[in-house]
Amino acid sequence: MAKAAKKILNDPRRAVSQMIDGLVLASDGRTRRLDGLDAIVKTEIPDDKVALLIGGGSGHEPIFHGLVGDNLGDGAACGQFFAAPAPHIIYETAKAVHRGKGILFLYGNYAGDNMNFDIAAEMLTDEGIDVRTVRVRDDVAAAPPERMEDRRGIAGDVLMIKIAGAAAATLDSLDEVERVARKAAANVRSMGVAVSAGSIPETGKPTFELADDEIEVGMGAHGEAGIARQKLAPADEVADQLMSRILPDLPFSAGDEVALLLNNLGATTMMEMLVVNRRIRATLAERGIAVHRTDVGTWLTVQEMAGFSVTLMRLDDELKRYLDMPCRSVGFSHWGTR
Repeated sequence: MAKAAKKILNDPRRAVSQMIDGLVLASDGRTRRLDGLDAIVKTEIPDDKVALLIGGGSGHEPIFHGLVGDNLGDGAACGQFFAAPAPHIIYETAKAVHRGKGILFLYGNYAGDNMNFDIAAEMLTDEGIDVRTVRVRDDVAAAPPERMEDRRGIAGDVLMIKIAGAAAATLDSLDEVERVARKAAANVRSMGVAVSAGSIPETGKPTFELADDEIEVGMGAHGEAGIARQKLAPADEVADQLMSRILPDLPFSAGDEVALLLNNLGATTMMEMLVVNRRIRATLAERGIAVHRTDVGTWLTVQEMAGFSVTLMRLDDELKRYLDMPCRSVGFSHWGTR
């Protein structure tokens, strides 16, 4: 039987609320908490700006709420651990960020999020506020290409929020921001592998169990089953296995230029991530695929899950422009094109 995870918390039932307080304090005045709600918004949002609202369950920090900031999300509605935010939280957060130009909802494609964000969107529409929705469906392991609508959102959210946030800060119309976000969504693909499970703080119990010599290939961000459970293999073999699924899915091909994002699921070392990066870069070079930008770090976690995900986004000049704009938040910052 798996051991309960050790966590440094006060009351696990108050962990989300206390986490939000700590996150706001870490932003040094750039964000604030909505009174009485598990929600974060920027303290300064320009008038007549198209608003970008992100959100989802807690337990994946720093995404989503840690990506509220300059040229990123204007606000984030926060759910409990691995659970969608309630419709009234989404509604109130949307009202707090709206500046008269409409709101883009951007979040991962999960049933609870879809239902609750749709309810909030209907409430806002009834008040005459224009709301558009773009769902992130980048996980190639979740469903075949002909069933894109069934795919989960995983770490592709990070690049999507970066691009949509920059577009929302730059473009004057919700139509144009939605167009850019949909273009980014159409060109992003991801897949992950877990070496050990994460856990739920209230119980300390793992979300699934793996033997010491096993890995789960293609699992979801909450520990959903992947496409294979197999013996632990060398880093190069694992990287090759993920790339063999990601590359043909779009497909990515010679002459493409991509953004590469390697995401730590919570408990994997930087050394392991960089060993994997070495193999992935060699694979892309062999295929004639150029890497415009590489991000290696921790953005979408599953508490203390060990493992990583690989995200590729095919770029054009427009997507590169928004990707390379500077951004700043507690969870993700970039200083712009070098």
